[in-house]
Amino acid sequence: MLNRRALAALALACCTLAGCARDAAPEVGYVLLNGEQANSRQWAGKVMLVNFWATSCATCVKEMPQVIATHNKFKGRGFDTLAVAMSYDPPAFVSRFAESRGLPFGVAIDNTGAVANAFGKVQMTPTTFLINKRGEIVKRYVGEPDFAALHGLIEKLLAEA
Repeated sequence: MLNRRALAALALACCTLAGCARDAAPEVGYVLLNGEQANSRQWAGKVMLVNFWATSCATCVKEMPQVIATHNKFKGRGFDTLAVAMSYDPPAFVSRFAESRGLPFGVAIDNTGAVANAFGKVQMTPTTFLINKRGEIVKRYVGEPDFAALHGLIEKLLAEA
């Protein structure tokens, strides 16, 4: 009979060897600041960073240069970024922020909250999801991620078939 510690170790070993079952990213539609209609189906085959943020969130504003740097570092290798502004963020503020900071990736305003709800009722900002090429959520970060560790994980996901 296995005790709890042995069962936990066995579960971890199986998860490491076989890959854990992961939640699929939700299928969502959204409109980018430039008016383009988009859908999460377009993410197929890419590693995606989906960042929920607000212009009123000090941590979001602080981390945005690192989100930009991450995007620029990996964008030519099958990586993309989507910044999703929260429903309470005034669209004019989001647009000004994106323009003044030269955000190099898609920015969507989640004016109905549907995208945040689809991702598990996101309320805290920043909340960031890393999604693999198969459309599975690999990691959820609440607050600012450790960007060095995030880059390592992105490298690993980009190397996967």
